[in-house]
Amino acid sequence: MILLLFLINAVFRGAGDAAIAMRVLWLANSINIVLGPCLILGLGPFPRLGVTGAAIATTIGRGTGVLYQLYRLWRGDGRVAIQRPHLMLKPALMRTMLRLSGTGTFQVLIGTASWIFLVRIISSFGTDAVAGYQIAIRIIVFALLPSWGLANAAATLVGQGLGAGNPDRAERAVWLAGFYNMVCLGGVGALFVAFAGPIVSVFTRDPAVASIAELCLRTISYGFLFYAYGMVITQSFNGAGDTWTPTWINLGCFWLWEIPLAYVLAVRSKLGPVGVALAVTIAFSTVAVVSALLFRRGRWKLRRV
Repeated sequence: MILLLFLINAVFRGAGDAAIAMRVLWLANSINIVLGPCLILGLGPFPRLGVTGAAIATTIGRGTGVLYQLYRLWRGDGRVAIQRPHLMLKPALMRTMLRLSGTGTFQVLIGTASWIFLVRIISSFGTDAVAGYQIAIRIIVFALLPSWGLANAAATLVGQGLGAGNPDRAERAVWLAGFYNMVCLGGVGALFVAFAGPIVSVFTRDPAVASIAELCLRTISYGFLFYAYGMVITQSFNGAGDTWTPTWINLGCFWLWEIPLAYVLAVRSKLGPVGVALAVTIAFSTVAVVSALLFRRGRWKLRRV
């Protein structure tokens, strides 16, 4: 269900109908939010299922979202409509999809796996360091969600621009999206720097954990202006069908740069968890700079979408 939910939503966004994708997520998450406490705590006529209830509520919510997606696809009045002639095997198209998705999967794996090594470095400083770092990262990931949405929108606009034979329009869309993302995320970063203490206090009262979380949150937030452009540009490569460029960028900046730098700053320079947070800031800033330089070269404009 999870796979179908995000896959079909990507189809809607790619067709330029992001409103349907948003409504699908509203429906799925609303059901999950309402049904979750009922099944976990046994409210009203619902049985008390504990953690199992949370899983069931999530499955029902996302399953309902998928059913709504299929309904919109089969209804035939949207920008994307499925008809019987479409239900046939097309080996050439399948090979193209496997090639692009395989590289995209490897690209995400590289970025995600790098966090595991960072946590391993953090863990050498004790449980308070791990807890504080995780609190900071959770807050940051939540704040980045709207920016990821804008980055995905930019990728969609790049695909549409290249598909229409207008790469200049695609490039303008990317720089404009990057600017808007920078303004929004920069504002969030400023709030995190100024109010890191009160924000962290919502999640922990432990002074040792809170101090580490505050330092990590402030340190990583300093790079939000870079993250904003980096996210948009790397996703724009994907929108152009060039999945290898951001893959190599992730490999170089995260595995060959961020992880060794985190070890040097945290362990060798004895900065502790703040050293890891500083490495994250530097690595993501490097991603933004490298991506922008490669994007300006314009080779992605030659891709066929």
